[in-house]
Amino acid sequence: MNKIFVYSLQKSNILKYFLIPLFTICFYFSQAQNNSAEIYLNLKKLNVLGSVLYIGAHPDDENNTLLPYLAKEKLYRTAYLSLTRGDGGQNLIGDEQGIELGMIRTQELLAARNIDGSEQYFTNAYEFGFSKSSNESLQLWNKEQLLAEVVWVIRKYQPDVIINRFPPDKRAGHGHHATAAIIAEEAFTAAADATKFSEQFKHGVQPWQAKRIVWNTFNFGNTNTTSDTQLKLEIGNYNALLGKSYGEIGGIARTMHKSQGEGRPQRKGSITEYFAPIKGDSATNDFMENINTTWSRIKGAEKIQQEINAAIASFNFENPSLTVPKLVSIYNDLQQLNQANNWVQLKTNAIQKLILQCSSIFIETTTNTEFAVQGEKLNINFFINNRSANNVILKKIYLATNSVEPFDTTCNIVLTKNANQSFSKDFLIPSNAAISQPYWLEKPIQGNMFLTKDYATLGNAENEAAYTAQFIINIEGTDFIVKTPVQYKFVHPVRGEIYEPLTVMPPVTVALSSKVILNNVVENNKTINHQSLQVQYTSYINANNIPVEVELYQGSTVIYKNTQIVNLKNSETYPLQIPLKKIYLSNAGNAITASVSLNINNKKEVYTLNLKNINYDHIPNLHYFFRDTTKVINEKINTKVLKVGYIAGAGDKVVEAIEQLGCNVTLLSEKDINIATLQKFDAIVTGIRAYNIHEYLTDKNNVLNEYIKNGGNLIVQYIKANTIGSKNIIAGPYSFTVNARSRVTEENAAVKFLLPQHEVLNYPNKITNKDFENWVQERSTYQAEKLDKNFECILGMNDTGEPETNSSLIIAKYGKGNFVYCGLTLFRQLPAGIAGSYKLLANMIALSKH
Repeated sequence: MNKIFVYSLQKSNILKYFLIPLFTICFYFSQAQNNSAEIYLNLKKLNVLGSVLYIGAHPDDENNTLLPYLAKEKLYRTAYLSLTRGDGGQNLIGDEQGIELGMIRTQELLAARNIDGSEQYFTNAYEFGFSKSSNESLQLWNKEQLLAEVVWVIRKYQPDVIINRFPPDKRAGHGHHATAAIIAEEAFTAAADATKFSEQFKHGVQPWQAKRIVWNTFNFGNTNTTSDTQLKLEIGNYNALLGKSYGEIGGIARTMHKSQGEGRPQRKGSITEYFAPIKGDSATNDFMENINTTWSRIKGAEKIQQEINAAIASFNFENPSLTVPKLVSIYNDLQQLNQANNWVQLKTNAIQKLILQCSSIFIETTTNTEFAVQGEKLNINFFINNRSANNVILKKIYLATNSVEPFDTTCNIVLTKNANQSFSKDFLIPSNAAISQPYWLEKPIQGNMFLTKDYATLGNAENEAAYTAQFIINIEGTDFIVKTPVQYKFVHPVRGEIYEPLTVMPPVTVALSSKVILNNVVENNKTINHQSLQVQYTSYINANNIPVEVELYQGSTVIYKNTQIVNLKNSETYPLQIPLKKIYLSNAGNAITASVSLNINNKKEVYTLNLKNINYDHIPNLHYFFRDTTKVINEKINTKVLKVGYIAGAGDKVVEAIEQLGCNVTLLSEKDINIATLQKFDAIVTGIRAYNIHEYLTDKNNVLNEYIKNGGNLIVQYIKANTIGSKNIIAGPYSFTVNARSRVTEENAAVKFLLPQHEVLNYPNKITNKDFENWVQERSTYQAEKLDKNFECILGMNDTGEPETNSSLIIAKYGKGNFVYCGLTLFRQLPAGIAGSYKLLANMIALSKH
C-alpha cells in the first residue's frame, strides 16, 4: 500500500501528522471555471461514449475545425496524436530552434486543445527537418519504435475511429506526413494483435481493435484529394451554447500556433469535410456508423443514461448547483460498475469535475516563487472556497509527493457559502529532489528519437506537476479527492493574475557565455581578436565564505581550474572571464564544458547544468536543464572588419556570428531605413523571414536599392513566402520569387561551384568543399526561382534522385554594390559551429570591399 503524509489544520490550529493510504480515485482540478453553457454541454457529453483519434506528423497538421466539431458538437472524446513536437521547423516569434522550438510548439498544441476540447499525445520522434519521402523518414527514425509507440497510444486511448490527416504517398507533401499515414495504418492492425508489442500488456493495456480507420481528404493548393463519392460531413455548424461556429472556434485554435505564423480567420458558413475509407468496417453516412456510443455498451450501466438525462432535463442555467445531488447519485452508481473499464474511469472523472463546477468550488495550491530549490524551503499556500449553498466539508489536505517532507492534516471544516479558507506552510525540498526536466529530454536524442522507455509518461504531452496537493472534500455526503498542482501565482501589472508551473532546480546553475568562439579570425594576416571564455554561475541560495571551484573540461580532461572564497547571494550571478590563452586546449576537438563545486560544511557538491528559460505570453513559462558547451574553432577565418546593420527577422543567432567575425553590428528598425542612416554601413543583413514580418522592407525597397547602388551590400536571408498579407513582397533591384518546395534537405548533399572564380567564393576566404562538411539538418531552404537575368547563381546542389538546383545563393551587381539572396541555412550552421558557414558569411559581407 502506498502511503503519504497529509497536512490538516484543525479549527484549533493544532497540526497533526500521520500516515494515510493513497487514494486511487481522484482527478486534477483546474483554475478554469466553466460557465453554465459549457457545464451544460459537458453534462450532455456524459451520455456519449464514443472516441476518435486524429493522427498527423507535426503540430499544426491537425484539422482545427474538425476537432472542435467532434468534441463539442458530436460530443465524442477526441484527441490528436502528433508524431513529433515540431522541433525541426522554423520559428516566427524568436530564435529558439531544435528542442526549444519543440517545447514551444508542444504548448501551442496544448493551448489549441484547450480551445477545441480535445486531448493531445505525442511519440518520441524528433522532427529532424523537412523530408521529401517516407523512405527517408523511416530510415532516419526507428520505425519499429515509432510503430510501437503509436500502438501504445491506441491501446491506452482505445479509439472507436482513427482518422489520418494525410495519405501514405507523395500527395502528403512531406515525408513525415506520409510516414504518419503509413504508421497509423499499420498500428490500426497491430494494436489488435496480441503478438505485437506484448510487453505493453504488463503496463495496463490490452489489444484494441478500432472499428475503422479513415483518411480526412483535403483540397490544399493544387492538390485536391476530395471526391463526391467520399463520406461527407458538414461541420460549419453554429453552436448557440458556445456562441460560435466550429469554423470560428477552429480559427481561434489555429491561431495558437504563433511560432509558425498560423494566425487564421474565424470562418463562418458551410464547411464540408471528406473522408475516404482505409481499413475496417465501411461507413456510408457517418464514420461512427454501427458503433454503440451509449451507456448500453457497458454491462449494467443502462440506468446511468436515464439518470444523466434527468439531470440534463432539470439543469438550471442560473443555479447549476441544484444539479449537484443528482450528479453525486450518478457518481455513486458508477462505483458499482467495473472500475477497470476505460469508459467508467473517464466518466467518473468527468462527473467529479462537473460536481465541482456545478458547486462553484474553487481550489488552488500556490507559491510566491517560480522555483523550488533543492535543499531550500518552499512556502506553499492552500486555498478553497465553496461559492454555492451545497453541503461541502473540507475533510483533509495533504501533499502527495515522494520528494517533499510528508505533510498531513485533518480539517473537518464546513465550508460556508463564499467563505475563503486559506493557510500556508513551509516545506523543505530535499537536496536529492528530482529537477523539473521535460521527460523526453532526460536522455540524449539517439537516431532522431527521444529515449523515453517509461510507459507512465510515454505519449503524454508534458510532465505532471512537480508537486501535487490533494484535497479530500465531502459534497452532499460523498467523499471526493481533488488533486491540485502546486503552481507559481503572481499578479502581472499588465496581464493581471498569472499561474505558471513550479520548477524544481539545483542551488547553482552553470552557463558558458558563447556557444561558439572563433579563435583565429584574421584580417590582412593579422589576428584581430583575442578571445576569452566567460563562465557564469548563478546562486539560488545564501551562503557565506564558501570555497567555490570552477573547472573547465574538454571531454574528461581538466583544462582550467580556479578556486575562490565567495559570499553567495540568492539570484546573483558570478562571472569569471578566462582568456583562451590561459586554457590548455587539447587536440581532441571536444567542446568545452564547465562545472562549479561548492564546499559547504565539508560536503562537496558539483553542479554542471544550465537553466534555459523560454517566456512567451501565449504559453506557460518553459524551463529545461542542459550541460552548456562552447565549441572553439581554431581554423583560420579571414575577415574584413566592417560596419554591419542588421534588421531582425523571425529570430536567429546571426548577429552574434557577425560580431565573432570582428564586425561592428547595429540593429536597425523601420525609422533607420533612409539613405542618411544606411550609408553608414558597409553591409545590411536581414534576418530570416524579415520580409515576411516587416512590410516596410517592401515599402522601402527603393531606398534599399539606392543604398546598394551607392556601394552597399544587402544580404537577404531566406524569405518564406512571396507575400506579406495581401501585398507582394519586393526585395532588391531585380525580380525573383521563392519556392517553398525548392530546398535541399540532405545536409551532406554534394555542392558544385558553378562560378568558382566568383568573389564570394574567394575573398577574403577561399571556399572549398571542406567548408560544406558536417552541416546540420539541411543545406538550403526556400530557394529562389524565376530569376532576372542579372542574377548569378553561385552553387549547385540537389537531394538524391532529384535534378540539380542552382538558386540557394544568388547575387546581382547593382551600381557599386551587391544584392544577395541566401537560401543556405546559415542560421542553423553558425550556432552549430560550422567553420565554413562563418567563411561564407564573411565573404558575403565583404563583397566589393577590397
